[in-house]
Amino acid sequence: MNNEAMFEKQLQELLREIGPLPEPSYQKLVDLARQTQQSRQQLKDSIGKLQDSLDYLRVSVKYLLFDLEATRRENAYLKSLLQKME
Repeated sequence: MNNEAMFEKQLQELLREIGPLPEPSYQKLVDLARQTQQSRQQLKDSIGKLQDSLDYLRVSVKYLLFDLEATRRENAYLKSLLQKME
């Protein structure tokens, strides 16, 4: 069972257990449980966006390294041409 399913199961179990409580306490705990669920979803979404950003950054760095190496090779080639002309 993955973490998300485990969290949902435990949250539902908690809601069942607080069911018999008096109304003010029950409602307060239900609201807190919902806020916790929403916060977890927001955190999950943020982590997903962060992972996407990191993936993009990795690709960008690889491209920049490739471009840097190509520029170095081109510079070396042009330097050798200049030295041959001298």
